[in-house]
Amino acid sequence: SHFGRKSTSRQLFLQLPRGAMSSHSTDGQKPSVNERTGKDTLAIPAAKVSKPRIDCIDGCRAALVLPIVIGHFIKFGTNNVLLLKLLTQENVLVGGFFIISGYVSGYTSTLIGERRADEKKLAQPELFFWQRVMGYYPLHVLVSTCFSPMFIMIDRWVKNPWSTTRLHAFLNYTLLQAWFPSEAEMWNPPTWFLSALTFANGLMPTIVLPRVASLSKAGLGKLLTALTAISLLQKLSYSQAWQFYCRGGFVTKPTSPLLWNVTRFHPFGALVEITMGVAAVRDVMLDDAEEKKKPVTNPLWLFLASYASLALRITKFNLNDAMIRSTLFVPLYIRFLRAMHRDCLTEKPSLITRFFGSGPLVRLGSLAFPIFVIHGPLGQLFYKKQVATRLWGRVMPKPFFPIYLMLVVLSGYLLEVGFLKNKAVQRLSARLAQFLATQTDGMLQDERALSGS
Repeated sequence: SHFGRKSTSRQLFLQLPRGAMSSHSTDGQKPSVNERTGKDTLAIPAAKVSKPRIDCIDGCRAALVLPIVIGHFIKFGTNNVLLLKLLTQENVLVGGFFIISGYVSGYTSTLIGERRADEKKLAQPELFFWQRVMGYYPLHVLVSTCFSPMFIMIDRWVKNPWSTTRLHAFLNYTLLQAWFPSEAEMWNPPTWFLSALTFANGLMPTIVLPRVASLSKAGLGKLLTALTAISLLQKLSYSQAWQFYCRGGFVTKPTSPLLWNVTRFHPFGALVEITMGVAAVRDVMLDDAEEKKKPVTNPLWLFLASYASLALRITKFNLNDAMIRSTLFVPLYIRFLRAMHRDCLTEKPSLITRFFGSGPLVRLGSLAFPIFVIHGPLGQLFYKKQVATRLWGRVMPKPFFPIYLMLVVLSGYLLEVGFLKNKAVQRLSARLAQFLATQTDGMLQDERALSGS
């Protein structure tokens, strides 16, 4: 889901004076707990307000997906060692997508100014889960099926048995590939992200969102610290088994690729980062009147700092992707999102907030998902040796790389307009989500919830 894709940046900022994120109305005066002191206080009824739209979050997706697409195939576009070092860190940037996924889920499914989730949104956990899955699964099926002849032929050309091909198809269509490190990059490798995301979505409505929403600001801070430590511990384990420093992914290949795949692909790691995103947005949503009066940090510096962490690759502190992601990029990116969120609620948002909330950036951000799904198969058509040599007689030369990027963006646009926004596809997806929710009713709920006790 997106933060109000239809509204323009200017409309958003005109509608949002400082302190727009006030609490929802309450029925009478009920005792509550002060977020800072923990003491019981008397809640003052507040006028119910609509939840502000945060368009600038959509724009951030564009700044993540483009370098990821470039990073996957840049070795076919340049021989410049400096550029290759800087641009082959897609495993760092993908952490930003998981943080945004949690940020969006937390914002849309919990209440502003209150320590609880939106009960209406989470009343049917199975429907919540299937609606999320049906937001991306139809496009995954379409692209997988259209390119399946190529995927199957690649298995034939590398002499994989048919049993392996069937396993690849099964894992691909069931979105289970992230659980299998030896197969996580089969067929359309970037879709391991959807596999890990699906696992996290299953835990959102009953375990993650209600629990995180119930925390105070102090609790959220502790949770973020703990999750950061857990994520870092996993990366330290990997680095100790391999090496802490890296000359660049295009040169230094992991000596234990399966261990690397577990480190970067495992659904539990993704769940940690998604939950961090939920905790981050809840911290902003619980801002009180005094906090809303405080000056807001210019998000530009945090944005630059988070992306500047990639420059470590060209210094003597060239940590591997896993370490850069957990120690620097993700913590800085979380601070950037929170600063930009608060900034967009002020009367005069900063330039970078207006930039990411502008129409072109929001539009490009809306293409991030189809671009992410399609860029892998298109790249294989032009750059995978077994395919390209049979289709074009050679792997495409370096001057073709900008054309490849244009084809990716164009394909993403066509998939967005012609498929994702197609009313028939949307109706079918909604019906499938409702049907699957009915068939799996109770599977994400406790027995007591099922019995109504």
